[in-house]
Amino acid sequence: MAMLKLFLREFWLFGLKQAWACLFGGAFLGLILATRFYYPGGAWLSRYDFLCFAALGIQALLLACKLETWEEAAVIGVFHVVGTIMEIFKTQAGSWAYPEPSLLRVAEVPLFSGFMYSAVGSYIARASRLFDFSYSSYPRMRWTILLAGLIYANFFSHHVLPDIRIGLFIAIGILFWRTQIYFTVDREPRSMPLLLGFFLVAFFIWLAENIGSFGQVWIYPNQRHGFALVSPGKLGAWYLLMIVSFVLVSLVHRPVLLRRAAKPAPIAG
Repeated sequence: MAMLKLFLREFWLFGLKQAWACLFGGAFLGLILATRFYYPGGAWLSRYDFLCFAALGIQALLLACKLETWEEAAVIGVFHVVGTIMEIFKTQAGSWAYPEPSLLRVAEVPLFSGFMYSAVGSYIARASRLFDFSYSSYPRMRWTILLAGLIYANFFSHHVLPDIRIGLFIAIGILFWRTQIYFTVDREPRSMPLLLGFFLVAFFIWLAENIGSFGQVWIYPNQRHGFALVSPGKLGAWYLLMIVSFVLVSLVHRPVLLRRAAKPAPIAG
């Protein structure tokens, strides 16, 4: 019974910390859904522009209330730029589209869209602080930066050159197959393979993408006549983007390396 109570307590705390780490992304996703059903169609401010100002307002509120650090805000800014550049290219390539009008946009991309990528970076940065992440057998930074650069470049180049994502998945496995991530929910540290952690986060991003897609702020070609689930094949793309996100965050929150770990209780692996 004592073990069950301990498990339930830790499980509850884990959920609370995860929700807290998702604060920016969760609030933004909630706005996407709310504006789909309740935003007035004839408003002088377009829905897309409202979402952009709302995202900035959430960011300012988090900083003013000291719920987010300036370092985490810097991560959000970097991700906004990285994500917007990708959005411009992908919309021109026809991968997806933003059907509603807006004033605040670059080419066919409304500026609020960059905050969807920012939410991923915000989550990783906040989770790193809340769970006190540390790592064993972490690869050299120069190799992770090179890998992230190749992944990001392939998101563009595969439209005109051979897609090298299979090779990228292999490279990810080679670099991180020995890496364990250590985190603390309550008192006792836990561990799991970092590759599994990447997959779990990518899976939940895919779920969030389906929710956002249901909110109809963007549409894929197969959604032009109504909502359809985002292909599970997108999980691979999100897994790759997770690596890019993780490496970018590591430039701000340098990974804490454990050379003699105390063998915390494993979650998996």
